[in-house]
Amino acid sequence: MEGEIPNFVMVWSLVVASLTYCHTIGKLTSPGSIRLISVLPVVFFFFYLPLHLTTIFLGGPSSFFLAWLANFKLLLFAFGKGPLSSDPPLSHFIPLACLPIKFRTGFEKAQNQKKGQKSPLNYATKALIFATSVQVFHNKDSIHPKLLLFLYAIYMYTGLELVLAFVAAAARIFLGVDFEPQFDEPYLATSLQDFWGRRWNIMVSRILHPTVYEPVRKIASRWIGREWAQLPAVLASFFMSAVMHEFVFYYIGRTKPTWDLTCFFLLHGVCLSIEIVIKRAFKGSKWTLPAVVSGPLAMTFVVVTGLWLFLPALMGRCQADVMAYREYIAFTEFMKKVGDLLKVNALLSVVSGPSG
Repeated sequence: MEGEIPNFVMVWSLVVASLTYCHTIGKLTSPGSIRLISVLPVVFFFFYLPLHLTTIFLGGPSSFFLAWLANFKLLLFAFGKGPLSSDPPLSHFIPLACLPIKFRTGFEKAQNQKKGQKSPLNYATKALIFATSVQVFHNKDSIHPKLLLFLYAIYMYTGLELVLAFVAAAARIFLGVDFEPQFDEPYLATSLQDFWGRRWNIMVSRILHPTVYEPVRKIASRWIGREWAQLPAVLASFFMSAVMHEFVFYYIGRTKPTWDLTCFFLLHGVCLSIEIVIKRAFKGSKWTLPAVVSGPLAMTFVVVTGLWLFLPALMGRCQADVMAYREYIAFTEFMKKVGDLLKVNALLSVVSGPSG
């Protein structure tokens, strides 16, 4: 842990310097090929930087923020699109480029106040659930493997939401702006379309829409019409999500891909496309499934396929639970050393106080 922290500081110092350069390029160039050529070295650099981090708690989020979010936003920025094209000041440009955040307008705040602000009890409940992961890890040999994977799925969701909420809260404190949550209670989804499009990792959905979905739909509409062009656009978005997940999992585990992640996302892309076709065929019909039926069916499919393809890649290939526990122990020991050092310094100050 001690060796990882200097690397973490170095990586993010280079990120700040690189994004400062990109902000300057935005002032000096117009959207187009020249800006793209100027930004591409930073894109490649952001694919390289996460290789300097080896922990799941620091390296995992950093690889997601840099290789995926920042790079996609920078590519949009090169063509005058996306959140960075609004010419924000440098103090906003940097966090907006690499963090899963979106500045909300006053109208959006008013419209989404109830939806966008979760109660402290909501986060406290999820923190308590996540806190049980240590005990589950200690007793994992006595837990059925499928049940263990299901529990790990819950910990993955609660952990991600807590980390992203912490990032948003920290940015809110330092920047004084309001942010949207990245998850909207995905277990309440009424369909696959609702789950992937509006509830799970909302920022990823929003960054894939202008970078992959819209360009593919525009191209495909010339051949098959705009209505049916939605299907290849959906498949392309899920394929890109699969590729980027393979990158993130490689950064975490440093093992060769087994392509089960790719199969997971392509399967969901195909099934979501089928769902869209069925909804379109039965639109306005009395034979549509009610949400109380379609919701559990969709979540059952997500859980079953996740236990089959997604979680084994995370726990088997990356050994995420082992890494997380090892880092938890290392962090605990590190904080004990810091606490002991502070106690010693406080004692020395008390002893030397009268003589000083």
